Amino acid sequence: MKNEASGALVALRRDSSPVVEEARRVLMHQSAMLADLANRVDETFARVVETIHGTQGHVVVIGVGKSGIIGRKIASTLASTGTPALFINAAEAHHGDLGMVTARDTALLISYSGETEEVIGLVPHLRRMDVGIIAMVGKPESSLARAADLLLDVAVDREACPNNLAPTSSTLATLAMGDALAVALMNRREFRSHDFARFHPGGSLGRRLLTRVQDVMRTHDLPIVAPSDTVGESLVTLTRGRLGLILVRNGDRLVGLVTDGDLRRAMQRHDNLLTLPVSEIMTENPVTIDPETLVADAHQRMQALKLKALVVVDDAGAVIGVIEVFDEK
Repeated sequence: MKNEASGALVALRRDSSPVVEEARRVLMHQSAMLADLANRVDETFARVVETIHGTQGHVVVIGVGKSGIIGRKIASTLASTGTPALFINAAEAHHGDLGMVTARDTALLISYSGETEEVIGLVPHLRRMDVGIIAMVGKPESSLARAADLLLDVAVDREACPNNLAPTSSTLATLAMGDALAVALMNRREFRSHDFARFHPGGSLGRRLLTRVQDVMRTHDLPIVAPSDTVGESLVTLTRGRLGLILVRNGDRLVGLVTDGDLRRAMQRHDNLLTLPVSEIMTENPVTIDPETLVADAHQRMQALKLKALVVVDDAGAVIGVIEVFDEK
């Protein structure tokens, strides 16, 4: 069946229209171009990250045309991930918007050719203001590259455009470099989910990030057994609970946890498994979480520990719920 499916896929590709083949060509070209860009990243990138991280004011992203569109997105991504940033259209900067820039800022100038008149013309004014300049260009020997303090090379061998004219691969390379900067700065700042939530209070993303464990945890019909209950008795509770785990509780306090994985492993070790007390196979002192924790942080913790669920306990250690990976709305 697998060979038949593979054969059908190959046949489908052979019969693809020229339009589909062209789309594949473009995407493969873009993929190879990004791989080449990644291989060229060097310690200059690290110096750019440190420069931006040490900036007391804003990263002022400046560009015009297609580079301006990409620059606006880069500024937006930086701002939403903990790096204060704003975008200025290079043409507008010559007519008053340069007043947005202060000596506390760092300028990120984008021009693939490195010769864009509106962008180059701002360099002397930024120098007089004592603003550091980072250039993102595709021509390392260009005027802008030579004038900058630091250079990010986003050169591509050719555009995806069949005429090698329309900005395609070059704009993607610039955008990708901007994303790499934003992510590197997030790591440098130790920017986490709760920080992200502060900048995204609206919409479904804001609701998801600002939701706390207590708002989505399951509190009813929890699969709870006592340490002295047998494994056989506990299997019924496990099935009814539909969580893939059993909470072992002594009074109100959680003393252990048994997952379906624990049961499978115990079956290999014990011939009399069903008659054993569940305390014999439970994991003692299981991982728990506070109900005030943000759901995004809870899921991040589950991913790090490779857990499907976390037991929620109050300050006294009493079980009050369970949160699963798919609880997040």
